[in-house]
Parts: sequence; C-alpha cells; structure tokens
Amino acid sequence: MHRVKFCVLAFGLLLPCVAIAQQPASKTDAVPAVAGLPAAARAAAASIDPGKMRAHVRFLSLDLLEGRGPGTRGAELAAEYIATQFALDGLEPANENGSYFQKVPLFAVHTIEGKTKFAFVPKSGEPVDLTYGSQIVSKDQTGQAEADFDAPIVFVGYGIHAHEYNWDDYAGVDLKGKIALVIVNEPPSDDEKFFKGKTMTYYGRWTYKYEEASRRGAVGVLIIHRTDLASYGWQVVENSQAIEKSYLAGDPSNTLRAAAWIQHDVAQHLFTLAGLGDLDQAIARAGKRGFHAQELNVSLKAHIESRVRKYDSTNVIGRVAGSSTDPANAVLYTAHYDHLGIDPDAKGDGIYNGAADNGTGCGILLELARAFAQSTQRPPHAMYFSAVTAEEQGLLGSQYLGQHPPVPARDIALDLNYDMLLPIGVPLSASLGGAERISFWPTIQAVAKDFDLKLLPDPDPSAGHYYRSDHFSLARAGIPAFSIDQGRLFVGHDEAWGRAQFDDFVAHHYHQPSDEYQADWDFRGNAKMARFGFVLGWLASAQAKPVEWQAGDEFEAARKASGKSSEQ
Repeated sequence: MHRVKFCVLAFGLLLPCVAIAQQPASKTDAVPAVAGLPAAARAAAASIDPGKMRAHVRFLSLDLLEGRGPGTRGAELAAEYIATQFALDGLEPANENGSYFQKVPLFAVHTIEGKTKFAFVPKSGEPVDLTYGSQIVSKDQTGQAEADFDAPIVFVGYGIHAHEYNWDDYAGVDLKGKIALVIVNEPPSDDEKFFKGKTMTYYGRWTYKYEEASRRGAVGVLIIHRTDLASYGWQVVENSQAIEKSYLAGDPSNTLRAAAWIQHDVAQHLFTLAGLGDLDQAIARAGKRGFHAQELNVSLKAHIESRVRKYDSTNVIGRVAGSSTDPANAVLYTAHYDHLGIDPDAKGDGIYNGAADNGTGCGILLELARAFAQSTQRPPHAMYFSAVTAEEQGLLGSQYLGQHPPVPARDIALDLNYDMLLPIGVPLSASLGGAERISFWPTIQAVAKDFDLKLLPDPDPSAGHYYRSDHFSLARAGIPAFSIDQGRLFVGHDEAWGRAQFDDFVAHHYHQPSDEYQADWDFRGNAKMARFGFVLGWLASAQAKPVEWQAGDEFEAARKASGKSSEQ
C-alpha cells in the first residue's frame, strides 16, 4: 500500500503534493499526418495528455478505492469518478435510462476456506486431504451456500469437443454427476490448420473448459495447472480465487458446484493414486490423436461452504455524437475499471490496487473521451466509451455490454479495448492480436507505419491473450474487436529490455497487491497508444462500408446474426 499527501485543486481534483517530473515534449508526442484524417481530428488526437492519464491512474489506484472489487464501495467510487469525468468533458449519457450507468446484475461467491474440505478418495486406501489455496481452489457457480458431493473423476484430456478439427475428448463419456479432470490450454501443434498452431483458440481457455463440462452435466471440473501451459504461475490462480468470484445473474451456464483448479504436483499425486503413472507423459499423450477419456478409480469428495451476495454493479457508458445522425458505423472504446478488491484473509497488505491493471486502460479511455468530446470537428459517426465492470471475474461486464450494447451490435463498426499498458516508455512496436482478422486490417497497418509502430506478432501466442480481455466479449456479439497494446520495443532500449520489464511485472506484480502507482512511471507511451487508437477509431467511423470479420473467422457467423444495420 502507498500513502501520499494531496493538494485540493479546482473541482475537487486531488493531486500529489510531491513534484512529479514530467518528460519534455518531443517528436514522440506528435500525431503524424494520416491519409483521410482531418486537421481538426489530428489536433484533437495531439491534445491527449500523459499528465492527465497519470492523474487518473493515481486516483483510481489509491487505497481509498480498496482495489475496486465489483459491488464494493471502492468500485462505486471508481464508477462515479469515471462518470463525473465524462460529464466534465462533455460526453452524453449513453445508457437507455438516460444515465451513464448500465446496471449489471451479478452475484458473488466467496469460498470459506476454513470450512471447505476437498479430498481424493481412492476405491481402496485412505482419503487424501487437499489443502485449500496451495493445492486446490474452487468456486460454486450455482450461488448456493453449501455443497456436498462424492463424485467419480474422469480424465478427459484437454476437455475439448471441436468439430472443425475432428477432435472430441468426450467421445463415449457420460459426465453427468461426475468430475471432469482437464488440462489447461489445448493440444500443441505447429500446424496453422489444427487449433491454429501455436496460437491459442478459445478451446484452450479455462472458461471454455467449464462451459463445455457444464453442458455435459458435470458436477465439477478440476483444471490441471502447469505454468508453461497456462503462461502464468500458480500464485496468479491462487490470488485470483482467494477473493470473491462473481457471476452474471440468470446465466444458465452457471451449473458447476466445483469450478476448480489443482496444482500440478497435486494432479501428479492423483495420477499416482489412480495407477496412471507420470502426469506429464499423460499430458503429452492427450495432445495426440487416439486419446480416450478414462474414468479413474478415485473420486473427489467435497464439502464447500460459500458466502454469497447478490448485487448490481455498473458499466459506465458515455457518448460523443457524430456529424451524421445515422447510428451505423459507430465506434466503441472499452477498458475495465475493476480489479480484485481486498483479500480478507491476507496477512499484511491485502489491497489489490490494480494501478497498471487496469488503471492505465481507464486513463487512456478517459483521455480518448475528452479528446473526442472537445474536438472542434465531430467524428463522422458516434463514438461510445465504456468503462466496464467485473473483467477480472471473467469478462462479465463486457459480456453484459455485448448482450445489451448502446446501439445494435451490427451498427458498431469496431471495438478498441485497452488493458494494462505498462507506463515504461515510448513504444516503437505494437501488439494488436486479432486485428488481422478483420477487414480494417490494411488501414491498421498503414496507420501503425505512420505512427512508427512496428506490428509484432504475439510474443506468447499460446497464452490465448485474445480471449482474456474485454474485446473478446464484443467479438462474441459479432463486433470486430481487439485490444491495443505496446509491443516489447521501446525508444532507447532493445527488445530484450522490453521483454524483461513485462516478465518482471507478471512475475512480481500482476494480480498482486504490489501493482501500485509509481511516481516515476512514464505515461508518454500510453498517450502515444491512445493517439494511435484515436486515429483508428476516426477512420473506422469514416469508412463507407462497415468493418467485417474475415471470411471463415470464428466470429463471422455472430456478425451476420447480429441483425440488419440500421442503414439497411
């Protein structure tokens, strides 16, 4: 936690009394001349201010906001702050009730660790108790206060049924009332036509594992964690599950009594109890054709107690009107404002301040909104800005936004999302995973070149980053969407330096209480990425034809099913 003294300025704005060095303006702050971009739009983009971003991030990550956990006082303060900034900057309320707030109905589940018990029970031999937290974490998706079961475990490999790849881990298996033991990620491949090679598809995401097993009547899922496959350590899983987990009220897919993860060594012990030998060898076999699911001679016995609360959280949505009254070709900008809240069982600092994740995205969103609202020329069509809730709970706020967009999904040309852009310098590269999947890609490439941004491939395609942030929820609704992020190349440094900075953050600060505001952060790079997104949004809105998914893309069908455009 950090404590600083503040000065109260006009409009009640709180700023640190300590002096913060601001980097001088340079050519890196300029907006290049881009084909099709009016001079007024260029000037508006150039007005994006890294100092204002710094102020937003510092405020949103204060201990005062208590980690911005959805449904808490801290999250309400964050939402009110964002809505107030929208109002001050001249944005119109964009929710159908005439306010900035879109109500998102949720319920939260907190597993009571001291009263929750898990054990492996072999058909012969003594039960093996599991230590909650260090060995297993779990949530009851149904929102019931208690659950008891003793259910057989079935090893179903990666837990995937994919018609297009002729792959079915569930062939011949009845999972009703049983526990699915699954591997995180998906079958390894170098073949782009088989699970997209090294690029993870949605089948590799843990959310898919739960959804598929739920559809098949499983009572629970045990996801086997292995750091190299998950792309993050067990501590990230443990920390994320130590606090509440929220679910959308009324979602029919919330059926698992145990949506759980187990640590790799624990899974190995389970395999030993079942007489199945080496776990890693079994993982390797499960990634090849010919794998068959196998019911173990071990069951999972559980007594789960949960604290459950129903609550409403909010997405904050503002609008800047376009020069055209036609609602088609609108552009949406998103960033999540929530984080993990407070761990009530933590010893020491238990506030997950979430300065980088995602105070930085909110700072960018607010500056984009201000720049559009105060531009001397209106954009071609309406611009929408939404700070969404409950991203850390499984993209729930953006899921609700995708189901209830401010205009029909078909009328939204593009969603540009910002999530955790480390303020460590001025980038010379960008990571835009998924942008190549839409018809707007040639324009994106041209604008990136104008901004002196080298478009780099995803440095870790197996991590499935496309499915881990809010743009994914909009894509599922058919809206062309991707996140704008820096690459790993920064002014004054080589790419190895950039990789080292990100690796260090993930290892020591990601989803940890130490993700706190730092006075020496350099927000010029965040401003550059915001200006880049400003230009992309303006040009997408100006296109004569709507942006579409490339033919054959997994979201093409959702786009076609999203309804006719208002202009048709």
